[in-house]
Amino acid sequence: MKRNKYIYLIAVLLGVFTSCEDFIDIDSRGKQTVDNYFQTNDECEAYVNGLYQSLTFYSDWWKQYLFLANNMASDDAWMGNLSQDPGDAYPFAHYTIEASNAPAKLADHYVHEYYHINNCNIALKSIPSSPIEDEDKERYIAEVKFLRAFTYWELIQNFGDVVLMTEPLGTSSLNKTRSPKADVYAQVVLDLQEAANVLPSRFAGSDVGRVTKYACHALLARTFLYMKEYDKAYAHADTVIRFGGYALEPNFVDIWSVYNHNGQESIFEVQTSGNQDYSVGNMFSVVMNARSEIWSSDEEDKIMDGWGWCVPSSHLENAFISEGDDVRRKSTIIRYGEPVYGDEELNPNYQYNIDINKSGRTWRKFYVPIAMRQSLAKKDGHIPLPFVLLRLGEMYLTRAEAAYFNGEMNQAHSDINTIRSRVGLGNKDDLTGNDLLYAIWKERRLEMACEGQRLFDLRRQVDPVTNKPMIDLAMGPEGYFVKYNTEESTDEYETIHPKESQDKGSYFIEGRHELWPIPQSEIDRSNGVISQNPNY
Repeated sequence: MKRNKYIYLIAVLLGVFTSCEDFIDIDSRGKQTVDNYFQTNDECEAYVNGLYQSLTFYSDWWKQYLFLANNMASDDAWMGNLSQDPGDAYPFAHYTIEASNAPAKLADHYVHEYYHINNCNIALKSIPSSPIEDEDKERYIAEVKFLRAFTYWELIQNFGDVVLMTEPLGTSSLNKTRSPKADVYAQVVLDLQEAANVLPSRFAGSDVGRVTKYACHALLARTFLYMKEYDKAYAHADTVIRFGGYALEPNFVDIWSVYNHNGQESIFEVQTSGNQDYSVGNMFSVVMNARSEIWSSDEEDKIMDGWGWCVPSSHLENAFISEGDDVRRKSTIIRYGEPVYGDEELNPNYQYNIDINKSGRTWRKFYVPIAMRQSLAKKDGHIPLPFVLLRLGEMYLTRAEAAYFNGEMNQAHSDINTIRSRVGLGNKDDLTGNDLLYAIWKERRLEMACEGQRLFDLRRQVDPVTNKPMIDLAMGPEGYFVKYNTEESTDEYETIHPKESQDKGSYFIEGRHELWPIPQSEIDRSNGVISQNPNY
């Protein structure tokens, strides 16, 4: 069967079915062409390819703004940029967000997610009657179910109960109430289970990067972990580890290398390209890269100035140091004036304007090596840096945590030891009880820093001693992160930059900020049928 060479190329078709104004108009506009589309395999594939692209839009930074905001709202990062109006960033990073002042980009994100879901629903309604071969039809449907499930998973983590749509909707279906997150989780699980039964174990050639059976199992493992159904989380993570054919990258830093697309650890990742004719690169490498880099006048081809948003915290760096974890620390964080790990020869003394960087640190995971920079004519939306959404390292940590709660301590020890061994750290076999659980959670933090999981982990993890979500213990005036920054830290960079207040997180309100508010515009659009989250 003929395939499109690159699934990251924008499917112009989606412009027919979507509006730039609000998602409720999609169906009424789509009816103009939906009845005479999906008539050929090429049309079906083009539409599904477009859904891959609209899942993430990593080449368009504002549509993934909440990824940045969620990292800023955790103990791993600061807002960072001190030279521009903090705008939408400050309310997230410093927990001043309320329903009445929620940043516009929160509503943008919410609407975009439902754009994507509605486009998935159009495909799921239309492709079954398409006159194409059953094998292709079933596979396209399975891919779309995964993409819809992934989107609903993210909506749950950000907003809790959300509107559940499984049919194409228009203005006639505006007044839908929020469904309990248990019901939305059930739909996520159903979509993933049905997709896993159809999709192949691997794709080859130009199809590499498409959703596979094991991507479904990996997202099921993550979902059941968050649902606290530990036996199922264990089973799906175990399936990926034992039968998926993946392997941990020997060198931790290579997981996000511009030269290692769809590497041996990657289960599902955003497909990016440095093709200079299209903006199909990773924008995070620009948005989070150091601002105002300093090079000599004859080294201008090395410059790839970033925007400086979302910079690593010394609290995170100290977590690495406390474990003697030099490999993951250097693979995750670059300190001002130090050589860049893996790029020491061409960047032995990374410098930028330290006066506008809150922490004097930037992310190694989103750093573009000098040799790659010099090969790029355009260095904004054309960065071929992969962004891995599901990988094997997470599966080991998921199985470890599930094993702990299932009472399988030997397996829990084995899995975190495997993860630690990769970066040259010793075993944790002496830990038991709560100490073992804390160690598993710490490994998740060190392993997956700035991969979009930290805030969600803090929200779901319940401290076994206080019985409170860890986010409640981290933030607020008495939170460990706030106390560290206001009472303990002597960091040479963070403490001298008052433009971003050192008490980040002190405005966190327990019982409110464990979720973001539902955008008021969506509540108004529903005539008040959609309810607001608690205490907003």
